[in-house]
Amino acid sequence: MSQARPGRPSAEEIERLLIGLPPRYTRAEVAAESGVPRELAERIWRALGFAQRADDAVAFTEADVNALRRVRRMLDGGLLDEQTVIRMARALGQTTARLAQWQAEIMIGTMLPPEPSGRDLASVLDTAQGLLPDFEHVLIHVWRAQLAAAGTRLLAIADVNDELVPTRVPMAVGFADLVSFTRRSRELAEKELAGLVEGFESRASDVVATHGARLVKTLGDEVLFTARSPEQAAAIALDLVETEELRIGMAYGPVVPMMGDVFGTTVNLAARLTAIARPGTILVDGELAGGISRGPYALHKLRRRPARGLGVVQPYVLRRSSS
Repeated sequence: MSQARPGRPSAEEIERLLIGLPPRYTRAEVAAESGVPRELAERIWRALGFAQRADDAVAFTEADVNALRRVRRMLDGGLLDEQTVIRMARALGQTTARLAQWQAEIMIGTMLPPEPSGRDLASVLDTAQGLLPDFEHVLIHVWRAQLAAAGTRLLAIADVNDELVPTRVPMAVGFADLVSFTRRSRELAEKELAGLVEGFESRASDVVATHGARLVKTLGDEVLFTARSPEQAAAIALDLVETEELRIGMAYGPVVPMMGDVFGTTVNLAARLTAIARPGTILVDGELAGGISRGPYALHKLRRRPARGLGVVQPYVLRRSSS
């Protein structure tokens, strides 16, 4: 085990301060104490994204035992089956891993000087420990609010489809892509590039949320969003191009929601339209164009053109109406 430099917090100190409980159990012992079969417990840890521990490593805490006991109660009560538990664990692990990484980067980037000492790192850890109770409370509140919003979206979809969780959902899908990102990434310093990407994601998230739609994911220089209606998507796209130099492609049609993402031909079509859009323009397909009122919006029909894997498509340029 490598020794921490003087004043620099060790991995064990970070775990003790943030988790609060010392490790007491091996892989076999944590499964036995919780009453969860060892194979299932190990599948849950892997789904959560944690590294496999050696058989004799004392790496699990009393909190780990309590978490597995809750899983066992859900299984015993028939509330969830094993497959659902693993899927939920994977969703939780992937989401919280990104959240934790993001928050740690923000804290360290905000608090540390350019050449931090071990004492500076220890100070960040002390601050994080002090903020942890408030962060935890806000996290649970926001998660519940987001769960309510997701349930509301599903109910709205069910009103149209007569299915509570339909496998194919009519939806507007949009990609917004930063123009000249590759060139700019070569010209900017790392910190400036990080600021560019974070600023873009922040502004895009604000615009999408303002219109009551959903930012599905960010891909560095690109964001993917969904909206319930063509007009909602049109309003988002037009606001986005006023905040950044973007190219945007949007399509309306059935999508397959899965693992918090969306899939299907409609998604692929929106991506293809983004690829052929000129800088500063919004391209939409015929279905989305047909669902837009001509009052606040103007559409210009372009020549039909091939889109890889989708045949020939009919794009329209979307703009605000000048009247």
